[in-house]
Amino acid sequence: MSVSVVIHGAAGRMGQTLCSLAKADPELTLAGVVDRSGSEERLAVWGCPMGSDLGEVLKQAPGAIVVDFSSPEASVGVARTVAANGAGAVIGTTGLTDEQQAALRGAAATARLFWAPNMSVGVNVLLKVLPELVAKLGPAYDLEITEIHHNKKADAPSGTAIKLGQCIADARGWKLEEKGNFARHGIIGPRPKEEIGVMTVRGGDVVGDHTVYFFGPGERIEVTHRAHSRETFAQGALRAAKWLSTQQPGKLYSMSDIF
Repeated sequence: MSVSVVIHGAAGRMGQTLCSLAKADPELTLAGVVDRSGSEERLAVWGCPMGSDLGEVLKQAPGAIVVDFSSPEASVGVARTVAANGAGAVIGTTGLTDEQQAALRGAAATARLFWAPNMSVGVNVLLKVLPELVAKLGPAYDLEITEIHHNKKADAPSGTAIKLGQCIADARGWKLEEKGNFARHGIIGPRPKEEIGVMTVRGGDVVGDHTVYFFGPGERIEVTHRAHSRETFAQGALRAAKWLSTQQPGKLYSMSDIF
């Protein structure tokens, strides 16, 4: 039996990719598409219920899983809408504040909700192995992160960079919000040992590059993930939608739950 999905933000670049992949997947049914008013021509090509009101589209696709890569405020609205309509949602939006994340957790009490700042299988496997690398190399190695994205990305640093930073900070027994340095300028003095630099680069059409550096005495290790296509994230989100369709409300799920 196929899983019904509704794509929120279906007229955008990621939305179009999600629609194409959902249409081609025999385990999925594209049950609806949603985007702002004025997008009707781009939505009509998918031949399914469409509109600018997610709640109204969900009435025509009961129990569907919404896939959303929009904006923090809009994603909170998606979570509340699926909770009110007995649906579920996979959210890949980045840049959510602590309050917005708390709103997702609140909605997850009554709705099937999944949120991950990066849907790439590779990145999430990387999050599993980085703590061991931090532990084995020890405190002599300085930890730094760089991230590169296209020039239209709204938030910085990326949600993935923050997640990577939290991962390696936790492995040191630190909190990223206390040890993270997100900008360096001027006469800043020697680098503190208990610091994680997280640097942002923007330009062109880069889908997403992330590198974690381990700078040690006489050597350095660089662990890099490069996303070659938005399909990487779209495929991960659709995989999550299939998985979420068999789960129960009560928890804000993430990629670690799938693994």
